[in-house]
Formats: sequence, C-alpha cells, structure tokens
Amino acid sequence: MSTIKQIVAATVLTAASVASNTADAQSIPKGVKNIVLVHGAFADGSSWSKIIPTLQNSGLNVIAVQNPLVSLEEDVAATQRAIALMDGPVLLVGHSYGGMVVTEAGNDPKVVGLVYVCALIPNDGQSVVDVTSAFPPAAGSAEFRQDAAGFLSLSPKGINEHFAQDLPAKERGILVATQTPWAAKATATKISTAAWKNKPSWCIIGTEDQMVPPALARAEAKMIKATTTELRSSHVPMVSMPDKVAKIIIEAAKGL
Repeated sequence: MSTIKQIVAATVLTAASVASNTADAQSIPKGVKNIVLVHGAFADGSSWSKIIPTLQNSGLNVIAVQNPLVSLEEDVAATQRAIALMDGPVLLVGHSYGGMVVTEAGNDPKVVGLVYVCALIPNDGQSVVDVTSAFPPAAGSAEFRQDAAGFLSLSPKGINEHFAQDLPAKERGILVATQTPWAAKATATKISTAAWKNKPSWCIIGTEDQMVPPALARAEAKMIKATTTELRSSHVPMVSMPDKVAKIIIEAAKGL
C-alpha cells in the first residue's frame, strides 16, 4: 500500500473510531438509574403505584420495598435487601416513617442520594419520638389506635381528615381498608448514623400535612440542607400529586 493510501486508511479508521466513541458516550445514560421507594407506617409498597409507571417510563429501575412494619430493624433490613438487588448506584426515597428507615439504610455505599417525602428525618441516635417531641403533636396522631399486640393503626377519621384528606372518598376508603398496622415499639427505636450527613438530599413538604406538620418538615429540611419543594398536599402527595412527586425524583436522579 502506498504512503498516501496508508494515510487515508489511517484517517478513515481514526474518524470511524471517534464517531463510534462519540456514539457510545451519547448512549451511556447519565445520572442514577436505580430508585428504591420506601413506604411509611399504615401503608405498603402500593402507596407508590401512581408514580412507578412514570419513573419506569423515564428509564429508571424501580423497587418498592414491602416493609413489614414490625420493627425499625426489620424495615431497614428489608430496604437493604432491595438496595442489594440493584446493579449500581441507588437513589433512596422514603415517605413518612420511611424517612427513619432510609436515614439508616442510606449508609449503604450503593446509596448516593436521599429523597424525603413528607418524612420524619432523624439525626444521629434519634427515634421517632425524639424527632417529633420538639414540636406540638400532629393532629393526626390523636387518631392512633393501639391493639393488644402493640400495633398502631389509624382510625377512619384519621385517614379521612388528617392522612389523605385531599384524595377522593373512594381512595380514602381503600386506604382505610388496606392499611398495615405499625409496631409501636418502632417509634422508640433509635437509628445509629444519619446517612444525610454524607449524601445529597431532597425534601418534599406537604403544606397541608397533618401527620408530619410543615413546621417540623421545614426544620428537618433546614437541618439536612436539602433541596426542598413545597406542595399544597396532604401527607400523601405521591398519591394526590403523583406527577409532581415523580418529576422531583426524576430530577434528583438526573442530578446525581
């Protein structure tokens, strides 16, 4: 092959290689692709059902944890198992009491960010009681009912008027019928180390929330220096405003 032909061939190969590398770079997804959703008390993984399709349609891998709600330790363990199933970095999302769970489970090295949705957010060595005691009791807490086995449920009035008051009556009725009782002892169990101290965090605050009052939620968001969004919602914006909650989670995932 002549020198000129060799130069031309080398140039073509180099250009093809550059084009191939560029195409590969463009095809590599940016941001975190794995989302683990952690429900709170009186609920189960279906509380995320309205946002899961939107997250999946955005190319995200999603697992909604089924917390047993029998102890904080077992809820953390269930979340850790879900994290372990994910191939790569994880954005961990917690609702309500799930905020306690993700603050502990979020110490897993695969977790690179935390999203709190109307959540309780503890500092090191704090329990649910510790987090809530600095503020007046939430209106909904008066509707807790404890059974003989030591499990808490919410009365129908609690769900209809304080937990999900911005949902249609039929949806509130489903929440009353399907709620999962929550072990009272979980409210006194302390976490060890707060994961938000070392990882970026986002907070969604419901301005009409009567379970985690806005004053408490704002103090938490300030404490953890979170990127914060306020929605005019009840305690369950992922049910009443699923598109807005999904958008915040997607934006958080893209930013990591």
